[in-house]
Amino acid sequence: MAKCELCGKGVVFGHNVSHSNRKTNRTWKPNIRRVKAIVSGSPKTVYVCSRCLRSGKIERA
Repeated sequence: MAKCELCGKGVVFGHNVSHSNRKTNRTWKPNIRRVKAIVSGSPKTVYVCSRCLRSGKIERA
């Protein structure tokens, strides 16, 4: 879940840091889009991040 099929970008873990400097766990998820794209000559549904879509790494169907 939440992983780009092109570049492999996935979830990153870190901390929320409050004003009193208490730390709780949090995650950053990539902006994954479900897109119909041309993969090896035929249209296929793939999950790619918006960075790959914007940079033109994949051709939309």
